[in-house]
Amino acid sequence: MSGKNKNILVLKVDVDTLKGYLEGVPRMAEVLRRQKVKASFYFSFGPDNSGKAIFRIFRKGFISKMLRTKAPSTYGLETMMYGTLLPAPMIVQSNAQILKDILAEGHECGLHAWDHVKWQDKLPKLSAAQIREELQKAAILFENILEIKPRAFAAPGWQLTAPALEALNSFNFDYVSNTRGQSPFMPTLEGRDFNTPEIPSTLPTMDEIFGADGINDDTVVSHYLSLLKPGLNVHTVHAEMEGGAKIKQFEDLIAGAIAKGYEIKPLSEIARALKKLPRGVVEQGFLPGRAGTVAVQK
Repeated sequence: MSGKNKNILVLKVDVDTLKGYLEGVPRMAEVLRRQKVKASFYFSFGPDNSGKAIFRIFRKGFISKMLRTKAPSTYGLETMMYGTLLPAPMIVQSNAQILKDILAEGHECGLHAWDHVKWQDKLPKLSAAQIREELQKAAILFENILEIKPRAFAAPGWQLTAPALEALNSFNFDYVSNTRGQSPFMPTLEGRDFNTPEIPSTLPTMDEIFGADGINDDTVVSHYLSLLKPGLNVHTVHAEMEGGAKIKQFEDLIAGAIAKGYEIKPLSEIARALKKLPRGVVEQGFLPGRAGTVAVQK
């Protein structure tokens, strides 16, 4: 990556739910406008099936995470019933203007999913063809609304399989951001080499650390600032959390990073500056504060 001596913070915004899209995204856009910085937004385009996430209750750490992050107030009880007790509403089609506005303000827009819960919870059972069909539905809606093709993808819950990477490769994205790790690389998964650059998230998410080790509303920003390293830092934030109850902390983190001399850039700018990347192995691993396994850079 050119300019590797610069200190950079990327804000990678995952939009998982209808509430996050309708309420969180506009709030975050206002903060970004005020701070005069650009972010990367990855949208779930199809149905909000958040209620089906209840089946994660059997995963180690899921209940403690829900309690630490006060999930019912963060996501709202209505969201937690979508796809079960309530019909699953369509996310982006509920108000396409929000997506248009984000692009018009100069932020990067990419794909996160068609059905976020399906990808996060059912991916190992899906073939490359089935995954490609899911991606195609999101890509078609993206192009119909924005009149451009999507150039990037970020996997829900950092869930990844070789068939998923096979499907993603067929879209010729500029890059993907599917893993947790340290630096950009070309992924090898399950013994197969893939040719779409991977730019991993490097920092823990707020739902992984909040409520643990004395991290609360008053200390979380200083904690994040202490985690920033020289060079590239990629921080995944969520429209439901940082765009909701933690909006002040979101803005304070941006201001604090700028004060420390960090440039805030979208991931697309990082991808354009990438040179020849090393090959890196992706494996399944556990992260503190997160239920189940995620794809990690070995």
